[in-house]
Amino acid sequence: MGVYFWIPCVARGGDYLLALTDLPTCPGLFYGSQARDGVLSRMRIPGGILNAQQCWTIADLADQYSTGCLQVTNRANLQIREVNSEIAPEVWNRLQELGIASRRVEVDPIRNIMASPTAGIDRQQLLDTRPLVKAWDDYLQTHPELSELSPKFSIGLDGGESVSIRDLRNDILLAAEGRSTQSEIVFRLHLNGEKGISIQESQCISVLAALASTYLEYTKNQPRIDGKKPRLRHLLADWGAESYLEKVQQNLPFLLQFTSCTFPQNRQDASSEKSLPNHRHLGIHPQRQSGFSYMGIALPLGRLESKQLRNLANLAQKLASGTLRLTPWQNLLISDIPNSQLFEVKQQIADLGLHSSATRLDSCLVACAGSSGCASAATDTQSHALSMVRDLAQKLTIDQPINIHFSGCQKSCAQHRPIDITLVGIQIERGDETIQGYKIYAGRKDLPFGRPIFPAVSATEMPHTIERMLRVYQRFREPVESFGEFVDRRAIDQFQELLSTENRNLN
Repeated sequence: MGVYFWIPCVARGGDYLLALTDLPTCPGLFYGSQARDGVLSRMRIPGGILNAQQCWTIADLADQYSTGCLQVTNRANLQIREVNSEIAPEVWNRLQELGIASRRVEVDPIRNIMASPTAGIDRQQLLDTRPLVKAWDDYLQTHPELSELSPKFSIGLDGGESVSIRDLRNDILLAAEGRSTQSEIVFRLHLNGEKGISIQESQCISVLAALASTYLEYTKNQPRIDGKKPRLRHLLADWGAESYLEKVQQNLPFLLQFTSCTFPQNRQDASSEKSLPNHRHLGIHPQRQSGFSYMGIALPLGRLESKQLRNLANLAQKLASGTLRLTPWQNLLISDIPNSQLFEVKQQIADLGLHSSATRLDSCLVACAGSSGCASAATDTQSHALSMVRDLAQKLTIDQPINIHFSGCQKSCAQHRPIDITLVGIQIERGDETIQGYKIYAGRKDLPFGRPIFPAVSATEMPHTIERMLRVYQRFREPVESFGEFVDRRAIDQFQELLSTENRNLN
């Protein structure tokens, strides 16, 4: 069931209204949802960028109304779990005044606007997408009728940065491709892999508005699917992309420019193909602004204590521009650090119990809420993931980033594409006992999880199994070969034979 909150709405003259989400799997800030571990409240952070004042206020909110634990999500939101009491009206007002909460309560549940966390500072970017992110958020705030869209309606804006979001799931993606003959940036429209359309930078918001309004008309005439509003993918399955775009064209004062080429998944040059995007932001990197750098900081499973958030904001305010940038890979950046301050920033990050290395097992670790927070999960993914990396850190070191994904069920909420290693929670029957365990997949060849390696491994045996996999990879890989590439170029039976040999050696 959904959760009620009495909340103020600044956009309605300070009146109070009762808000209830009918989609508890898509919580917002105003529209909390009931999870196993309490009420979950999620803040939309358009583009993932926060200033120090916003961070301090969020930390205070987490301390006052929950256990003080926050989590960065895979859409660069911040969420608070275990909200344990009704939030006071004056707090809602404060959140709206600071731009943390939507000005329009109705649009609060719509998914966060995704952009590269290095927008505006990336040396490779073609365009700073931050103004487009703000313009689209302003459009949502002034068109409350769009609240009738599915809360899962998602927009991504990629400015051609080296830290790209192109391979992350969005209903609609606008990706900068180059300049037109008029020297205006041209974006490619991406709809679930369909043919592209070229759009001028000045046309982006009009096109997004037309896409959204046409989708809204579709939803008004469609029944719910499993009790939920139709997704954009349902529209594309019913109408097809061509018919959809023809209807969109009717709502535009200019002609869409169809192209014959398909959408490129990644514009990186060949030298960087082996480096997955969710590693590029970790560590220290020079900005396009001379004399400044940003630092990507790893947050295991996206977790962040309120004290850490408060201290990170203090650090950013004192030694940089006071800006924190959340990433869709559940980490964060401190941007605009003068190069003369990098050593001091790195030391203070270590003092907070954090680090910026991509070659630690907790750096690229992803897990859903697990059985402690979600009724669908078969396993306690969060505790199993953290226990595994603590165990393996005592036994081996890695020199290449390893992506490990824990999913409590087949839904794969935390990660939507195959990565290096994926563990899917199952219940295993052993005699009269039912225990938690995992199916283990590896590589990036096969959807949705990769290639099946082990059909059933208990949670207690799982760390040893992953250790074997990593040791085999380190022993037999090619230079700078990722784990996924290592697995994908071998037959499954060959890989399993290597694992059996390694198991005998360890024992």
